[in-house]
Amino acid sequence: MLRQVTLEDIRSIGIGAGILGTGGGGNPYLGGLHLASVIRHHGPQPLIDPFQLADEALVCVAGNIGAPTVSIEKLPEGTEMLRALRLLEAHIGREFDAIAIAEIGGANSMQPLICGLLAGIPTVDSDSMGRAFPEIQMSSFLFDSAATAAPLAMVDAADNAAVLPAAISDRWAEKMARNIAVSMGARAGLVGTIMSGAQLKASGVHYTMSLAHQLGCRVIEAQAQKRDVPQVVADELDGQVLFRGKISDVHRRTTAGFARGSVRIDSFTPLAPPDKSGGSLHIEFQNELLIARVNGAVAVTTPDLICIVTAEEGEPVTTELLRYGTRVAVIAVPAPPQLKSENALRVVGPGAFGYDVAFRPLPGGVIGRRPKGS
Repeated sequence: MLRQVTLEDIRSIGIGAGILGTGGGGNPYLGGLHLASVIRHHGPQPLIDPFQLADEALVCVAGNIGAPTVSIEKLPEGTEMLRALRLLEAHIGREFDAIAIAEIGGANSMQPLICGLLAGIPTVDSDSMGRAFPEIQMSSFLFDSAATAAPLAMVDAADNAAVLPAAISDRWAEKMARNIAVSMGARAGLVGTIMSGAQLKASGVHYTMSLAHQLGCRVIEAQAQKRDVPQVVADELDGQVLFRGKISDVHRRTTAGFARGSVRIDSFTPLAPPDKSGGSLHIEFQNELLIARVNGAVAVTTPDLICIVTAEEGEPVTTELLRYGTRVAVIAVPAPPQLKSENALRVVGPGAFGYDVAFRPLPGGVIGRRPKGS
C-alpha cells in the first residue's frame, strides 16, 4: 500500500479515482492540479494504514459537496477544507488526529490529502464508499455505526461558512447541507462524520487510495504497451467490459445541487438477430452513474459500479465530460461488501434512487481488500 502521496503519484491516483468514482466525485484533473500545488509547498502527504490508527483517535471525513458540472466553472479558493476543519474543531472543542476519505471518486479522493497537508495531520487509507455517491448519508461509516453525519461544517470560496450542529437523521443532514451548498453556488467544502479510530476500522472500505493508485499505474502501463486498456481495468477490478460504443445522446441538467441526466451509447456493432451483441446502452445518473440498461434490459444497478472510460486510452469519463461522439467502454465492477448489507441497500440500492428493480450483485470483487504484496 501507499505510505505517502507525492507529486509522482497524482496522475495515477487521478486515473484510478476517476474510474472508481463512477462518473462523480468531481473532475480528477482539476483536483490533481490543486493537490500538486499543495504538495509542492508542503511536501508529500503521509497516508496511514487504517489498522495503525489508535482506537481512541478522533477522525472526520472531508470532501466537496455540490454538482460536478459546477466544479469546472467555479474553481476553489484553495483553503475551503482547512477552514471547514478548523470551524468544526472549534465547535466540538477538540482537534482531529487524522482525516478519512468521504469517497474515493474523482477529485474528492484528493481533498482529504489537501486537507491533511494544510492541517498537518495524516490521511487514512480508507473511505466510506469504495466509489462515489451523491448524498452524505450514503456512507459505510453511517450504515451500522453510532457515528452520525452531523455535526458538520461547510465553507465556500468566499467568506461564507456554516456549522450544522445536529440533525434528526443523516438523511436530514444531507437535506440541510444540500440547501446550504446550493446557496453557496452548488459547491462547498464539507467536513463532518466525526468518529473514533475504532469506528473507522469497523466500518470503512479500506485501502482504496492504494487501489486507485494501483489501478492508475496499470492503466498507464497498458497505454504504453498498447493493450486493450478497458479490459485491463475490468480485470484489475474483477469486473467485466459491459459495452463498447459511441455516445449518441446526452441529457444533463444541474438542479437542486446535483448533476442529473442520462446518456445513450450506441454499439459499434449493429444489432442483428439472432446475434444479441450490439444495440444501445442507456445510463441514468445523479452525479454518479446509477443504472445501466442494455437494449432496454437492466444490466447493472447501484451500488455495483458503472464506469465509463475512453475506448482506446481507458481514461475515466466523468458525468460533466460526457460528450456526443466520444468512443467509450462501459465497465461493470462489483461493489465492496459494506454496500451490500440489508441496511446499506436501503440507502444505496436502486430503490433509494427511485428505481423499482431488484439489486442483483455482480460476483466477486476486490474493492476494500488489502493490496497484494503490501
